[in-house]
Amino acid sequence: MSLRSVFSRLFASRSTGHRSDNGMGNLSSNHDSSNHDSLNNHGSHNHHVKGNGSTGNQPKPPLKPKSKWRSCLLQILIITSLLLSAIWLMLAIWYQFGEQSVITWLAGIIIVGVLTALLKSRYWPKSAKQSDKQSLTAKVKTNSNSKATTKRLTALYAAIWLVGVGWFFSIEPQQERDWMADVNQRVSYERDATNPDLITLTNVRNFDWHTAENATAHWDTRTVDLSKLSGVDVTNSYWMGPLIAHTLVSFRFEDAAPLAFSFEIRKEKEESFSAFAGFFRRFELILIAAEERDIIYTRSNARGEQVYLFPVSNLQQHEVRSLFESYLTAADDLNAEPAWYNTLVSNCTNIIFYMARIVSGDRLPWDYRIWVSGWLPNYLYNVGMLDANPESSDQPWSMDTWYEHAHINPKVKGFDNQNNLESGVNSHENSREFSEQIRQGIPTPSLADSQADAETDAKSTAQASDSY
Repeated sequence: MSLRSVFSRLFASRSTGHRSDNGMGNLSSNHDSSNHDSLNNHGSHNHHVKGNGSTGNQPKPPLKPKSKWRSCLLQILIITSLLLSAIWLMLAIWYQFGEQSVITWLAGIIIVGVLTALLKSRYWPKSAKQSDKQSLTAKVKTNSNSKATTKRLTALYAAIWLVGVGWFFSIEPQQERDWMADVNQRVSYERDATNPDLITLTNVRNFDWHTAENATAHWDTRTVDLSKLSGVDVTNSYWMGPLIAHTLVSFRFEDAAPLAFSFEIRKEKEESFSAFAGFFRRFELILIAAEERDIIYTRSNARGEQVYLFPVSNLQQHEVRSLFESYLTAADDLNAEPAWYNTLVSNCTNIIFYMARIVSGDRLPWDYRIWVSGWLPNYLYNVGMLDANPESSDQPWSMDTWYEHAHINPKVKGFDNQNNLESGVNSHENSREFSEQIRQGIPTPSLADSQADAETDAKSTAQASDSY
């Protein structure tokens, strides 16, 4: 018996499932019968070896339940990442070129088309029509073609996305556009050569707001004395539910009306704010210095937003001054080089926190409420920066009590800038009157004498707030 006959018989017996009681019985059968069996099975034996041996496409063992679960999770993550990357790129194009642009629609068609073809090729390949004799060959060929197509589509989509990302990050902010009237001037300042405490600010906004869209423009020049700084107030204006608020910071002075600072989007004419567009380099960032009767009145009275003012306690004079200097530095930076507003990382609230943390360090720990701007007052309360035991109160204030006292709208409901101006009251007197009205019913904390006192009082206040 030839060696080929032996192997042919072994493979044939394995494929048919017939086993001999004596392992050597089949090998010791007569020569004619062996040759006859080997001839009958020779063709199928060669096909079997060629299909499963030489090509290496033996059926894979079924995945264990745990491995199958991991594989499914990985595929879901890959598909989700691809879809999110496509959505991000299409939104970036949408917000830059507009919904009616040919570029927007053409880019969308290309991105969706390539991604759809990629997912279809990778996860929903066509099944090969298998014949009795060529089923494995057709399947191998189909798999090979599918893999090659998937690789080409993956490379094409990656190239499109990388080009899109490169284009997006090449978009530069601009200083000169057709800006809206309330953001068309940038604040600047000069320091007195003989007295560095005296700061003269140019382009301090002091508009007379008649409606939410209509105002008489006034850009003033104002000199402040940093040695007269007496405290800081945080104002939250709620315009989109309880979680989202615009944050302003006011600096109090011993001998003058407060001065407010606000980081805002720099809108062009006929342009409106969109929180989603703020993720896609759509708006430049601007720092506004303004009188409170302008920048707070327009929100509480003209727009009807719900506005709350919170005096920050347990600060030293040098901390207040350092924070004011941080705003001057921000003005210098934005005047030297424009920057983008970003809804998540560089908005009206977290920029203030970044600056304040440089001044106060670990006294202002990182917290998720830095990005949920509507809860910023609660954060200040919990870290001991809102006095839970005002001296004028018989019992500690809860956060609900603070919101009740800090609400500005009822206090200035009848305040009318235009009527006051027409009656002969000048803008500076009007500003002081408005600032006094919005602080009715809330304590004005004094500055701490030392760092030890500030930290001790803040810890005590934080502990008191924990009971609420």
